[in-house]
Amino acid sequence: MKAIVQDTYGSADVLRLDDVDPPSVGPDDVLIRVRAAGVDAGVWHLMAGRPFLMRAMGFGLRAPRARTRGLEVAGVVEAVGAQVTELHPGDRVFGTCNGSFAQYATARPGSLALLPPTVSFEQAAVVPVSGVTALQALRDAGKVQAGQRVLVIGAGGGVGSFAVQLATAFGAEVTGVCSTAKVDLVRSLGADDVIDYTSEEITATGRRYDLVLDTAGNRPLSLLRQVLAPHGTLVVVGGENGGRWLGGIQRSLGAVLLSPFVRHTLRGLFSTVRPDDLSLLAGLIASGQVTPVVGATYPLDRAADAVRHQHEGHAVGKVVLTVPDDAAVTAGGA
Repeated sequence: MKAIVQDTYGSADVLRLDDVDPPSVGPDDVLIRVRAAGVDAGVWHLMAGRPFLMRAMGFGLRAPRARTRGLEVAGVVEAVGAQVTELHPGDRVFGTCNGSFAQYATARPGSLALLPPTVSFEQAAVVPVSGVTALQALRDAGKVQAGQRVLVIGAGGGVGSFAVQLATAFGAEVTGVCSTAKVDLVRSLGADDVIDYTSEEITATGRRYDLVLDTAGNRPLSLLRQVLAPHGTLVVVGGENGGRWLGGIQRSLGAVLLSPFVRHTLRGLFSTVRPDDLSLLAGLIASGQVTPVVGATYPLDRAADAVRHQHEGHAVGKVVLTVPDDAAVTAGGA
């Protein structure tokens, strides 16, 4: 089969389309014919091997332990292992897997959910990481309630675009923070107000929020706390530009360590994809309450371009790779 592989850490230039053996199917595995794959921020980190902490955590010290990139997947079940009873060949599924930038990938049933017939593969492929992260940040870490004021920083990105819609669905009053180019999008997602960070800092209006969700930002905790209500909650989701070793993780850790000593609740989020959350999101999408924002699609053989586009930070919503059903993928160009 064709797959996007890498043998060394580096820029997107290390990604290439190659012929590899299809993954073997163990007794607890599901084999998926991939139709679309989401390009989340984690793809770039695993490709670059940064922050270095990731290498020490088992992803490979000198070279990536797993050669095939990609985590988010949407496709059709091709085969199941002997112990798998929840899913069957022909089922349309989405979730997370091992190496989704390929024609076939394997996953465990617990990381997948059935895909409603009205939801496209491209839409579904952007949900598993970003949608679940937004849901767990708001519902579990943030304890969002109807009528609360919620500030979503990074509202035009992958996690942020879901967070704006979910917070609105939960009955909150939502303010989104984004660049000029994404203001109209964020308003269309249901935000009651939008702050263009290129011309105005979040502290400029003097407003206070019950819940602040900071997605992959780099603002110091002290500044974020300035816009919290007296007993408000800050949820830090990831981080960028934090150095080669920690890559921004220290913001989440710092929030957890500081929280016991201040009146605010400060939390860092490390989300886990669960089938019940995937099913909940699928239902919201099928009902029209949430619409996945697919800003750009690329064919499998242009995976390097897709990763570059996502990492530049200008992507609207999420970037998606598509894999044709007839597997008409030719080598070269990746």
